Amino acid sequence: MTQEQTEKRKKSGSFWRELPVLLVVALVVAFGVRQFVVQTFYIPSESMEHTLDRYDRVLVNKLVYEFRAPEEGEIIVFESPESWRNSMEEKDFIKRVIGAAGDHVVCCDPQGRIEVNGHALDEPYVYPGNKMAPSAFDITVPAGRLWVMGDHREASSDSLANYNSHGHDLQQATIPVDAVIGRAFVLFWPFDRSTWLTRPETFDGIPH
Repeated sequence: MTQEQTEKRKKSGSFWRELPVLLVVALVVAFGVRQFVVQTFYIPSESMEHTLDRYDRVLVNKLVYEFRAPEEGEIIVFESPESWRNSMEEKDFIKRVIGAAGDHVVCCDPQGRIEVNGHALDEPYVYPGNKMAPSAFDITVPAGRLWVMGDHREASSDSLANYNSHGHDLQQATIPVDAVIGRAFVLFWPFDRSTWLTRPETFDGIPH
């Protein structure tokens, strides 16, 4: 056997010895990314139609809220309060943030729009034929909490639905910021509907 053949055999043997280590490292990295950075979620209900349809898949940034609080207009995944669930399996919900801590959220102005701190929201993404809110309300979001609503306003177990069903109790109607898992930023499945999930410009006008 030539020296060249011997070296090739050594390199080949080295690769197969190192392969299990490389696989373990790859699995650890993938697990770390899923646990702490980005995770996929599927849409289990009609509550965000047609921004997100049932069984769509989204990517969720789990790191962003380590550096700042969720903002109005962003679509978030969160661990739902038990009182919001029809069954204990319904753990992770996805909704749009309408009001953050301290925001005064009112429905509705003469044009039927929700107002946040006196700023009327133009929401073309709301499900066709739905009102911007199924019923009138006038609330101020408590500290450390969020007022969230589905884009399919009349088919969403959200802050307004739970505000009405729990005797206008804001602690029941809002979610704690600590329950937020991350921000949905990409719709990636189905591919023919893939898009960035950006914060609508109408929320830029909210005064703080």
